[in-house]
Amino acid sequence: MRRYGKHTDEDDIRTRPNRKGNRPRTRIRPKHEDAAEGMVLTVDRGRLTCLVEDRTVMAMKARELGRKAAVVGDRVALVGDLSGAKDTLARIVRIEERTSVLRRTADDDDPFERVVVANADQLAIVTALADPEPRPRLIDRCLVAAFDGGLTPLLVMTKSDLAPPDQLLELYGALDIPYVVTSREELENGDAADRVREHLDGRVTAFVGHSGVGKTTLVNALVPEERRRTTGHVNAVTGRGRHTTTSALALPLSSAADGWVVDTPGVRSFGLAHIDPSRVIHAFPDLEPGTAGCPRACSHDEKDCALDAWVAEGHADPARLYSLRRLLATRERREGD
Repeated sequence: MRRYGKHTDEDDIRTRPNRKGNRPRTRIRPKHEDAAEGMVLTVDRGRLTCLVEDRTVMAMKARELGRKAAVVGDRVALVGDLSGAKDTLARIVRIEERTSVLRRTADDDDPFERVVVANADQLAIVTALADPEPRPRLIDRCLVAAFDGGLTPLLVMTKSDLAPPDQLLELYGALDIPYVVTSREELENGDAADRVREHLDGRVTAFVGHSGVGKTTLVNALVPEERRRTTGHVNAVTGRGRHTTTSALALPLSSAADGWVVDTPGVRSFGLAHIDPSRVIHAFPDLEPGTAGCPRACSHDEKDCALDAWVAEGHADPARLYSLRRLLATRERREGD
């Protein structure tokens, strides 16, 4: 007869048989206090290329991390073989807290958000002024994702020899976004890279843009040697003789400029299903105090929104409120509308 309470002894404790014996299970995980610090440079089919000190190390995520995924830009802790030698593999045992995240969904109806880049300081939105035509709605969506994720936007306009930038500059003037205007000739001879590089020093900058705008050409011009070296390393690991921007890739700037460039895959759309208006307003410090009188869960575009009175009283420029509402409205409209 099985006994309970204070009269139980070791004979009353049930054990679960298994192949390795009946060792007691524990929830205590190793702290890995001696783990090395690294940065994720790229991710390819479960294998992560990480920078550890001055060498690249191939790694995989430890099972103890569960479903938590590491992405390009993540600061991680690694154990195991950290030599970086061929056919060696380390383990990522910890993902450090992120300072920023660039996220997107496949479309506005997709509840599953994807973190594209972690810990970036800046988002460079590359758009052509012609051939292909600018897509302001896509630019708006990238801006919303940047503001939501804690990144500072930078607008890079290419092909100014085909069309002037005036219309786009007027559209985004109230947002005070830093920008660079370049031509096709400057993109080809390297002058564009020199002008863009002035905005990258000391920062981690993610580059986004749709096909044909010159994003990859610009990134290659910014880090030509590193692109070839890193591409060769990735190809040696995968065994494939090609390299396209199918996943994000972090590349260090030259020694003359201390910073990182993150090349991301070309985007056809930028879903914003995950965006919370309360986070976007943080990018408008002149308007944010005016939200104190807003109703709960205010969309900032309704009749009871306190921002109308705040602006009417002269606390902020009406153009700023218009820009905020235009950006937030992109969550409700598809990019092609």
